[in-house]
Amino acid sequence: MKLLALVILTLLARSQARQGFGTEEQDWGYVTVRPGAHMFWWLYFTTATENYGERPLVVWLQGGPGASSTGYGNFAELGPLDLDLNPRDHTWTKDVNVLFVDNPVGTGFSYAESTAQLTTTNRQIAEDFVELMRGFYTEHPEFVNSPFYILSQSYGGKMAIEMGQVLDEAIKAGTIESNFIGVGLGDPWVDPVTLVLEWAPYLLAVGAVDQAGHDAVAAAALRTKELFDQGQYAQSTSQWATTEYVIMREAHNIDFYDILKPIPASGARTSGARSIHTLGQLAKPQARDEEDEKLDIIMTAVKEALGLNVTWGAQSGAVFNTLRTDFMKNVTAVTQDVLDNTDIKVAVYNGQLDLIVGTPGIVIWLDNLEWKGTAEWAVASRPAIAVNGINEGYEKIVGNLAMFWVNRAGHMVPAHNPAAMDHILRWLTNDYDGTVRRT
Repeated sequence: MKLLALVILTLLARSQARQGFGTEEQDWGYVTVRPGAHMFWWLYFTTATENYGERPLVVWLQGGPGASSTGYGNFAELGPLDLDLNPRDHTWTKDVNVLFVDNPVGTGFSYAESTAQLTTTNRQIAEDFVELMRGFYTEHPEFVNSPFYILSQSYGGKMAIEMGQVLDEAIKAGTIESNFIGVGLGDPWVDPVTLVLEWAPYLLAVGAVDQAGHDAVAAAALRTKELFDQGQYAQSTSQWATTEYVIMREAHNIDFYDILKPIPASGARTSGARSIHTLGQLAKPQARDEEDEKLDIIMTAVKEALGLNVTWGAQSGAVFNTLRTDFMKNVTAVTQDVLDNTDIKVAVYNGQLDLIVGTPGIVIWLDNLEWKGTAEWAVASRPAIAVNGINEGYEKIVGNLAMFWVNRAGHMVPAHNPAAMDHILRWLTNDYDGTVRRT
């Protein structure tokens, strides 16, 4: 009977697949997660099999907050088409079903009817996400039993770990049915103060600043921490932005997402300045103006192809502003709870060339976690990641927690090092084994 039910659900899924934008079978829609708050999702069915439900369902969450998964994550990182609308060799849809979600409300094609419906805390974002999944599973019940994973990048990592916690709570309470297995936190904004404090030593170590530059950045970063410790959270966010401008001055226009990226010389600051996420001016992780222009054109075409009446990204700045008090807060306690009290697998991965979420800060955060595996984590080995005979990085794994150091990658690991990202996905999803279940 279970097999018959799976076949019926698969046939229903195939009948629901639509030709939207591009040639992949896909579907999309909205879920009203609260009165006046509407979240947009865009599903790509995997090309690995016609029995979609046999393969995992993977949600991708962008950062910001206010950056669009359906835009940047889809076309610049891991979707079936790249920014030139050419087929992407390393698209995740070759292995799994990919669900891009414009999150939080107000991001991308998601929208709030008024700013009062925008979220102000990470917990609210997580609760909205669970409501989104309730609506999605109603629309696509063939995925209820599919292994489900939440993968993310940057601020998306801060959101993802709490989404995992809240979703697990809902599953245990019986308010939602989901075969939820794990989360992936890519270059995650999980402990902002620690990350900011590590900017100065990282810049000095790679030669981007001298000792005087280090001291200037360190002083600005320390002021960010002082404001946070005083409970002045919004002011700490503003000082974070100020610290970024000190870096731009001292490092002469370094790229925050890939320190090896060619940049304009000092005095030609347009591209580099736009790469900073400043308070009140946040849309997508901006790598270069050319990419931004391509994405704007693509998303205008997507709006028409999918029959949408929402201007993509119109509320992104408002999303960031309403979260400015929550922006610098960490999710350490949430992570410890997930590791101690759930069966959720947690994969943390970080590009070695990332500045804004630097690996040194992530390692400090992980080493300082207080959970049942703390003692084992302190002495665990760190073998190299070998893919096709190439060292793509390093890994440390204890229980359900894994850290992956990724070579030759900046902030956008899926785009910068697809081979390492594939290795990480295979650890998280047990090599895409459709029989994996929650214990």
